[in-house]
Amino acid sequence: MTNPFLWLASTLIWTYIYIVVASAILSWLVVFGVVNTRNQFVAMAVDFLYRVTEPALRPIRRLMPNLGGIDISPIILIIGLGFLLQLIYWLYGMAFLSSGRI
Repeated sequence: MTNPFLWLASTLIWTYIYIVVASAILSWLVVFGVVNTRNQFVAMAVDFLYRVTEPALRPIRRLMPNLGGIDISPIILIIGLGFLLQLIYWLYGMAFLSSGRI
């Protein structure tokens, strides 16, 4: 049986990773003209993804040097979220081991 808080943290982090990936893919589709942002549904999706991901991506973009037209801040955010998830698993494992419930 797993800890429900560990499950919740894992689910929230993975959901946010999927949102970051969706935001990056949608931004590529908009730039390459595959989707039309004048469509109301597309405009709402772009706005939602921007509002959800931009607070986490903005500090990363400020710290990174200018790479021209390449934005690797979503990759860095995903790596950071993966690290956070592994840290949570590790801390939970250490707490489980120290409690003597083996």
